[in-house]
Amino acid sequence: MYEFNYDKASSAADAASKLAASDDGKVLAGGQTLIPTMKQRLAAPEDVIDLASAGLSGIAVDGDIVVIGAMTTHATVASSSDVQSVIPALAELAGNIGDNQVRTRGTIGGSIANNDPAADYPAACMGLGATIITTKRELSAEEFFTGLFETALDEDEIITAVKFPKVDSANYQKFPNPASRYALAGVFVAKTGNDVRVAVTGAGNDGVFRAHKLEEALSADFSADAVDVSPMPEDAMIEDLHASAAYRKNLIGVMAKRAVQAC
Repeated sequence: MYEFNYDKASSAADAASKLAASDDGKVLAGGQTLIPTMKQRLAAPEDVIDLASAGLSGIAVDGDIVVIGAMTTHATVASSSDVQSVIPALAELAGNIGDNQVRTRGTIGGSIANNDPAADYPAACMGLGATIITTKRELSAEEFFTGLFETALDEDEIITAVKFPKVDSANYQKFPNPASRYALAGVFVAKTGNDVRVAVTGAGNDGVFRAHKLEEALSADFSADAVDVSPMPEDAMIEDLHASAAYRKNLIGVMAKRAVQAC
């Protein structure tokens, strides 16, 4: 690693203030992305601002809304009786992120702020119609996720919590890379009344996306048999050493069918 200044923030406002004052600062949540990239010298921030003492962890239920603090770990979400009761699909998703070490250290805020194209939480946020709360504003998931590793966050803006609304039924299915457990393709399906939302991660060149064609098909006929349309052309799919674009395109359909059957 290069040399850097380390500071602990006492609150979200304190962290935002320290970040704004830095010429090249980064906030540290669970460190599952920032620390490895710093070790590989792919990132060299002058200032690292630790959110561990900023009071941003915790889970609360407000009516039909689950509010999860940005510094809440994946393991905490997975084991939360509140999440399991109100949105069981979200708890199940969290329990299948990475391995035990990643789930114990990684946080929901860090995951969505990084917006890795193969991460699981962005699919949950978009599939459930979540609202991302920051030190400046509230953003819908569609507004927040803007592209590959990109979000709508300003340079001095920090995620403080995520609000998830209760749905009638939901399920997330992914085909994981056997080493990293990242999704080669993951599909989150949520249904409330006749409204169906489908979000796909791991497969699109621009990161997580709403599969509107699948939503239309499933709104008319919520069954695995209705999943016979492709949400995106093959040339819009990720192609890398792990899977071809054609393979990922097929996986979307397979995972979508499984998610619908499990709802």
